Amino acid sequence: MHKFTIEKNNYLSRNINAFYHTDYIRYKNPGNPDYINELKNTFNNASIEKLNIAGKKLTEVLFQDLPQILEIMRFKTLTICVVPRAKAQAGYSQNQMLFKFFVKKVSRSLSGFFDGTDYIVRNFNTKTTHLCKANMPLSYNNDGPMPYPGITKDTCIFSKDIFKRDILLIDDIYTRTVNIDEDAIQALLDRGAKSVTFYAAARTKLKSY
Repeated sequence: MHKFTIEKNNYLSRNINAFYHTDYIRYKNPGNPDYINELKNTFNNASIEKLNIAGKKLTEVLFQDLPQILEIMRFKTLTICVVPRAKAQAGYSQNQMLFKFFVKKVSRSLSGFFDGTDYIVRNFNTKTTHLCKANMPLSYNNDGPMPYPGITKDTCIFSKDIFKRDILLIDDIYTRTVNIDEDAIQALLDRGAKSVTFYAAARTKLKSY
């Protein structure tokens, strides 16, 4: 696991302590954590076997990393929230929500963590930023706005239980130039979170890091 800082910008009012497990290079590249892509199951066509294998890998990574974050940051407890997927949650099948499912399962198994994986729910579509137009089926409707400051608050509903909690916000992949995670962190702070720490299973490897 690696520690880094998410720096304040137009989306985020303060620097945030952050962690990630490994670099994300490109799908199908040697050593890339492809299980993350497989868990997304964007077009809802992945086999159950492949999804189960990917879920097992994510679970192993979370069990390895999350207790270390609790120790490094010296928190007694952390409430785990998940960055919501780009589209409204109601539009996804159960097999497209497995990243959240496995994070929930781990959060309920580890000492020192509370399950807040349902504290942020998207109810309006936004643009799916990781898709390349060349690989997008004609039937896929990638509607909704691109990221802008405040998009999380505009398109999601939030639990009142966020207030005064120390939050560990989890996403599958962090990419600095997209700002989805920065915006979600700011939304939690604006909803009264006592603190927000960030964790991603992978961080996109950019030349400028």
